[in-house]
Amino acid sequence: MKQRFLKAVADLRFAIGILLIIACSSIIGTVIEQDQSIETYKANYPLTDPVLGFLSWNIILKFGFDHVYKTGWFISFIFIFGTSLLTCTFLQQVPSLKIARRCQFFRTTDQFGRLKISKNLSHLNLNQLLFKIKDKQYSIFQQKNIVYCYKGLIGRIAPLIVHFSMIMILLGSVLGAVGGFKAQEIVPKTETFHIQNILANGQLTLIPKTSARVNDFWITYNKQKTINQFYSHLSILNTDGNEIQQETIYVNSPAKYNGITYYQTDWNLIGLRIKDQNQAIIQYPLTSVLNDRDKIWLSWIPLNSDLTDGVTLLINNLQGYCSIYDKSGDFIGNLELNESIELNSFLSLIDIISSTGLQIKSDPGIPIIYAGFGFLMVSTLISYITYSQIWIVKDRNQIYIGGNTTRATFDFELEFFKITK
Repeated sequence: MKQRFLKAVADLRFAIGILLIIACSSIIGTVIEQDQSIETYKANYPLTDPVLGFLSWNIILKFGFDHVYKTGWFISFIFIFGTSLLTCTFLQQVPSLKIARRCQFFRTTDQFGRLKISKNLSHLNLNQLLFKIKDKQYSIFQQKNIVYCYKGLIGRIAPLIVHFSMIMILLGSVLGAVGGFKAQEIVPKTETFHIQNILANGQLTLIPKTSARVNDFWITYNKQKTINQFYSHLSILNTDGNEIQQETIYVNSPAKYNGITYYQTDWNLIGLRIKDQNQAIIQYPLTSVLNDRDKIWLSWIPLNSDLTDGVTLLINNLQGYCSIYDKSGDFIGNLELNESIELNSFLSLIDIISSTGLQIKSDPGIPIIYAGFGFLMVSTLISYITYSQIWIVKDRNQIYIGGNTTRATFDFELEFFKITK
């Protein structure tokens, strides 16, 4: 009963069936947005008008379609598929490799009928034949008048490496799903932050206590005054607040430390520091205004104590200046950093306070997945090595010779012809 169950689990049809279920589940995870808020699913999949007539937000949440790859049922299918691969490896591939390593002598000439190619020789003696076979890099085993030869045994290892690599990829995927996390932090320049705003995490995730400091943030512009790139200079800190590592990151060039990756994703302006006529430095907040093309921020600066008069400061870049408009909306001029302007009151722009948007990710399964794909590439190369076998039986004055190969049949037949001519 146990043996029958293991054979069923190792069966190729069973493995393909499980793989199809995993593929269909992955399609669900691709079509339905993952790790979004409940409000998002309520808006996109309402109860009153379900998608495809049945898919509403309560179904999505009930079956975990909002985080498919972290659900218990998806991980269970991954585990079953891995078990099938492992069982197939030990029940079929390992015994097949052991058989390939044995000396498989032919005892009678009747056995040559099942080979891909065979012939009888009378013009060569056995020693001449063995010399030619040895010249073709075959390993030769002889018992009196019967001979067994093979080469390319390493090619038989390829299926084992394929199974091993796929198991590694599956293991890495599960480890990433249950032990990884993704966070988003908006941090003002010069501020220190901890990983707090978690967007997604696994069941076994441990959020690290590591903190970091944004030392600086800046933007480069091209000749058309559009953004070329934006940068953040980070210091990674230990639990005592001491600096461990410094990195400058920008889009598509993250910083990595201890399995955590810091990505540059966004930026924002949050305030202006203005010096008034009394030499007091006051920080005014900036309000973001939605625009289809550009980011725009506004701030209102009072010019008298009773707040009845003031100007609006508009800024749409980080090039070190802002535009000033009066309360009627008329343009007054531009005010650059460390410059002053005399209105009803004295104003000097001291600083434009910016913040950087960082995405912080950790996926402990990534190294295992990369290693799995590396082994998969190795197995592909190994699979091109042909495993060939030759059998010889000498019966009186006749020599019977035949052979088989796993691939490259034409090349093997050509080699066989050269050996026997």
